[in-house]
Amino acid sequence: MSGKEMLEDGRPRLPPGQFLTKRFPVLTYGSTPRVELDGWTFTVSGHGLSEPIKWDFEEFLALGEHETTRDFHCVTTWSRYDNTWRGVSIGSVWSKIAPHLTEEVGAVMLHCTCGYTTNLLIEDFLESDNLFATHHDGEPLTPDHGGPLRFVCHHLYAWKSPKWVDGIELLDKDSRGFWERNGYHKRGDPWDEERYAYQE
Repeated sequence: MSGKEMLEDGRPRLPPGQFLTKRFPVLTYGSTPRVELDGWTFTVSGHGLSEPIKWDFEEFLALGEHETTRDFHCVTTWSRYDNTWRGVSIGSVWSKIAPHLTEEVGAVMLHCTCGYTTNLLIEDFLESDNLFATHHDGEPLTPDHGGPLRFVCHHLYAWKSPKWVDGIELLDKDSRGFWERNGYHKRGDPWDEERYAYQE
C-alpha cells in the first residue's frame, strides 16, 4: 500500500495532508444509536415534491443493488484504500424520485436517525458511484460504522458519508448541515483540502 499512486485524471491517489491506514477508525459525535428495522422508514421530502416518498427497509433494499470499491478519506487526515461497499445505488433511488419532481433540485440535506445532517450539492449527491451502503468489505455494516444504512460519497471527505441515514430533504439551493454549521467546509473536496469554513 503506497501513497504515491496517481488517479486516471492525474491527481495523486492520496489527497494532500492525508496519511494511509489499514484500520477503519470509528469517529462519532455523540452516542451510537442501535437502529431497529421494525418500523424503520426512509423518507424523501422537500423542494419539488407535493408529498413525501417513503420506503420501509425491505422496499428500500429492493430499489437496486450496487457494489463499488473506492478509497475513503476522513477530514481528520486518515485515508483507507480499496473499501468495497455494497448497497443501493444512487441512480436506483433517484430514478424513483425524479418523476415526482415539479421543480429543479439544487442540493440535498441527508438526515440520520441520531439527528445528524449533512448537505450535498445535487451533482455531488448524484455522482454515479455513490450508494446507500449496507455492507463494507463483505460484512454487514456494524452500528459503529453506520449500520444499517450509510450514504457513501467517496469523492468528498467522510463526514459527507453520514451514518444511520434515513432520509433525504430536497433543497432548491445549498444549505449547511451539522458540521457545516460548526466550522467545517460547505463542500469538503479532499484534493482541494476543503476542511474548514474559513477556506470558502
